[in-house]
Amino acid sequence: MFPRRKFLETLGGGFGLSALQGMLQAEPNRLPHFTPKAKHVIFLFLNGGMSQVDTFDHKPALTKYDGQPMPGPKIRTDRASGTLMRSPWEFKRYGQSGLEVSEIFPQIAQRIDDFCLIRSMHTDNGNHGPSLQLMNCGHQLPGRPSMGSWLTYGLGTDNKNLPGFIVLCPGFPVLGSSLWSAGYMPSSFQGVHIHNEGVEPEKLISHLRNSHISIDEQRKQLGLIDQLNRRYMERVGNQPQLEGAVQSMESAFRLQTESAGLFDIRKEPEHVRRRYDISDFGRGCLMSLRLVESGVRMVQIYFGNFQPWDHHDDIRIHAKLARQSDGPIAALVDDLKTRGLFDETLIVITGEFGRTPMIQNSGLEKLGCGRDHNPPAFTALLAGGGIKGGIAFGATDDFGFKAVENKVHVHDLHATILNQLGFDHTKLTYRHAGRDFRLTDVHGEVVKSIIA
Repeated sequence: MFPRRKFLETLGGGFGLSALQGMLQAEPNRLPHFTPKAKHVIFLFLNGGMSQVDTFDHKPALTKYDGQPMPGPKIRTDRASGTLMRSPWEFKRYGQSGLEVSEIFPQIAQRIDDFCLIRSMHTDNGNHGPSLQLMNCGHQLPGRPSMGSWLTYGLGTDNKNLPGFIVLCPGFPVLGSSLWSAGYMPSSFQGVHIHNEGVEPEKLISHLRNSHISIDEQRKQLGLIDQLNRRYMERVGNQPQLEGAVQSMESAFRLQTESAGLFDIRKEPEHVRRRYDISDFGRGCLMSLRLVESGVRMVQIYFGNFQPWDHHDDIRIHAKLARQSDGPIAALVDDLKTRGLFDETLIVITGEFGRTPMIQNSGLEKLGCGRDHNPPAFTALLAGGGIKGGIAFGATDDFGFKAVENKVHVHDLHATILNQLGFDHTKLTYRHAGRDFRLTDVHGEVVKSIIA
């Protein structure tokens, strides 16, 4: 039988590269376990920890007991905590569902019937690093593949000229690239990070164009490198990392022709752009719309560098950040519907944890009005992709400190996301170091009550 690698060797230049691409994808990418409800994920990450009691989990008891100690034994938090503190903002009921939303998110409020609010989210660690790792990669320690890597490993991309997983952030959040790493998987499954600061594609993607040689010359150059790599692999056997590097080089080559128009949001009509062009996050939302429309499997948008929602001293800064995110999120929902993509695109909005209902005592003579990290309770928003809209699932205690009803762990959220993409999370595995790994480790239950 004629070996498939030998067959590839007989093909020239770009044809050999295309054949190798198909070969490399044939084994790791697979069909879903069952009919999916969604084809794409847009993961809007409000890094730093949005306060649930000031946004989507109204607690009247905080107003009633404002300035008083929380009833019961003293609760230990990461930092010294003071008395209960009411939200600075008013809540109202919206839509047919009557869900309560803070006044700092007026446009999401007008579309609240499209959203499912999981108010009983909880996580394992009160520090940013481990909680970011868990939410993004399913484990508190680095080295595991990110959720986007799992999705592209399972499904690939609908557009061979684009990566399956793209990450948008004007710089880097805490921990940086480990949050979109492919871990022990081939590097071709890792997220492609784009600094979405500004609008010009040539500035968004460094070294997008080769100013020294033409496209045809690059094709011949890559063809030679491809042949050398494949001859080497024939001698030494399977080399996943090298094969992943070859695939990444080809993707980068093809990206040159695809990206110029795709990443240029100036090609959108002015009436579309003006609803997004208020922040890097807003422009990222518009870019995510264009990316999923072009077949990218998962787009993740970090709100900004470091941890912008981490407000220990003054929670009122949430209002400024909400102004930068509220309109673009609402516009994204509207435009996904207009373009017929809402039902097949799962939108996930969350941070790594929530914030305490108590004021934070920072050891200063005069207390501010900030809140500490709160892993026992936070809220995640889901929309589209076969998720029920206009519902609140789960509940926290009277003060919003701890999830107490229908608790949803990060592993459960991951299991539910994979379910919407057509995967049984217990069966989507990758063999490494002698055992089968999965995104949800040995945990996770699909939250069936929120599925339409």
